[in-house]
Amino acid sequence: MSEYHTPVLLSETLSFLFTNPSGIYADVTFGGGGHTAGILSRLNEDGHVIAFDRDADALRNALDDNRLTLIRGDFRFIRNFVLELSHDREDLRERLSDGLDGILADLGVSSHQFDTAGRGFSFRYDAPLDMRMNQEGGLTAADIVNDYPKEDLERIFKIYGEVDNAGRIASLITSARSSSRIETTGDLGKAIAPALPGFAEHKYLAKVYQALRIEVNHEMRSLEKFLQGAAESLKEGGILAVITYHSLEDRMVKNFIKTGNTEGKEIKDMFGAVHAPLEAVNRKPLVPSENEIASNTRARSAKLRVARKVAADKKDR
Repeated sequence: MSEYHTPVLLSETLSFLFTNPSGIYADVTFGGGGHTAGILSRLNEDGHVIAFDRDADALRNALDDNRLTLIRGDFRFIRNFVLELSHDREDLRERLSDGLDGILADLGVSSHQFDTAGRGFSFRYDAPLDMRMNQEGGLTAADIVNDYPKEDLERIFKIYGEVDNAGRIASLITSARSSSRIETTGDLGKAIAPALPGFAEHKYLAKVYQALRIEVNHEMRSLEKFLQGAAESLKEGGILAVITYHSLEDRMVKNFIKTGNTEGKEIKDMFGAVHAPLEAVNRKPLVPSENEIASNTRARSAKLRVARKVAADKKDR
């Protein structure tokens, strides 16, 4: 399990998330199953975990536990999954009518995805430019760098990667693809090499790859839909725990918890009250300890935000 992906902020997440040993929880980013295993270890025989992941590789980590329902799917559809299970599963129907006790999302890319050369998530390998979390459909990163107009490429790198000189990167790509298609991570590296800084080259490339990955997998739109669906799927008092890895994700989660929308717009009623379905449990995000970062360097940018579903009569703020 740890070879596939080491769960980040595991004990901290469980300490907030876990409120009921007989409850029903959702792990919407199953990955290596580490967080799910942690939840199951605290549940009694009546507890249940609904877990899902859109990457077929992740489902091979299925745990042998009758308290687990594992589904292949995108977490943006969490509300649909909960409604379908409440209809199809007689053993869960009545209990799901009140909602979930807790929902966990560990965003970003798993260690397995980064370390599998053929997936194209990392510039450490010369591999096909894929980057799809669900490899059964959709545009690849190669499709984007070869077919998107220059203006769209610049927008992606600027907004999703916060890349310096995004316009130059886009120009270099459009120039390179005019002579031959950019098919691999190596091809992309050669195309944008003139724009790479002499220092912190890896950090710069990470931003470029982040931007492409987000566009390939529609991550920002999926996160927005997930947050809306999660708020609808929790029972009153239920807990939402989200681990983010870059500022774009963290800002969206923070805004949603505060205002009920990812833009952070306070929508007030005629009395000046803001209606939001969640309230923050931790005002500042939790970050990994130095010891955890030392043992798992990919945890260094992680931030954990936790919120509680507000009772219907307490949504006015």
